[in-house]
Amino acid sequence: MSEDTAAQRPAEPDWLAITAEELTAYREAENRFRASSAARAILGHPDPDAVIEWQEIALPGRELPVRVYRPAAEYGGEGVGRADLPLVLHVHGGGFVGTAVQCDWTSSHLATQLPAVVVSVEHRLLDQRSPLSAAADDGWDVLQHVVRHAAQWGIDPARTAVFGESCGALITALTAIRAREAGLRLRAQVLVNPAVDVTGTMFDHASMVEYGHSPTHAEPLLRLVQRLSVPPGTDARALSPLYADDLNGLAPALVVVPTQDALADHGRRYAERLRAAGTSVRLTEYPGARHAFLTLPGVEQQAEAARTEILDFLRSVL
Repeated sequence: MSEDTAAQRPAEPDWLAITAEELTAYREAENRFRASSAARAILGHPDPDAVIEWQEIALPGRELPVRVYRPAAEYGGEGVGRADLPLVLHVHGGGFVGTAVQCDWTSSHLATQLPAVVVSVEHRLLDQRSPLSAAADDGWDVLQHVVRHAAQWGIDPARTAVFGESCGALITALTAIRAREAGLRLRAQVLVNPAVDVTGTMFDHASMVEYGHSPTHAEPLLRLVQRLSVPPGTDARALSPLYADDLNGLAPALVVVPTQDALADHGRRYAERLRAAGTSVRLTEYPGARHAFLTLPGVEQQAEAARTEILDFLRSVL
């Protein structure tokens, strides 16, 4: 993917009436904008000391792009890096629209300041052919692949954390549960404005009522996410960490909640469930911040503080 300086942001569609063709066209246009240099004023500029590149990973039955961030200082003249850096597996938000590029500001600074190798999953986006289970498999399969080939990636697999935002935080939470079940030990999970419930109770939260239509049109967008996530006949509880049977023994969690967010109570309730299950959790709220604020440092003043908190948390465990 290359930056397009002339990319124009498309108008927001009617989420409840959008057709499959309109969704595809909107997603392509919106992702072109998010990957453009024009969007940097909103999304922030990457750390100049980071080396950023796209790679393709061969996974069962498919190849998947990942965006890889490394500290430039760790490289020699031929691009050979150290073999003992921590791994941070990152999953961007967006659900049916989004790209790892929109998170360059955070991911690149984590790579240089931890330092670490940050691998951001360009997961399959939600549509009529690709439900949430496919995106969840992408997160889990990339984690397994990188850990299995640790030497090739220059990482220490014993120092691995997972980190996601919004729908990406949902995928991250599911990945942390799968890691525990598979015996893969994670040092930490970072969940920023997480959506953790795609069942019928997804909208039964006070924050959804208060912020479902202001400051953004969150509720209709989330209804589309829910419809695409869970095709008829799917067990929605299996894709909703909030209703997981057992949350004990998971990696220590940092849950970051912007308060002016329809999903704020998702994060709060999940932190409560983690704590009740005996999993170490820190819940931090950012008063007045909006959904996806961490990806919007150009317009959200608290993005810098949140990024610093995430960096400090990961540094303490990695």
